[in-house]
Amino acid sequence: MKKYRIKQVRSGIGRTLKQKRTLEALGLKKMHQEREVTGTPQILGMIDSVKHLITVEEVK
Repeated sequence: MKKYRIKQVRSGIGRTLKQKRTLEALGLKKMHQEREVTGTPQILGMIDSVKHLITVEEVK
């Protein structure tokens, strides 16, 4: 499976509880924090639901 590097670039303050919990589930708790995740269908769905708060790049 592909790996992705995700970075939180916008704050979760003022967002819905679902979006805040999605960020936490992705392992992002603070601004400018990065994580590498595998591209499972569940993870890709979470990335899609908070794509306005994060940046995503594919790791080779």
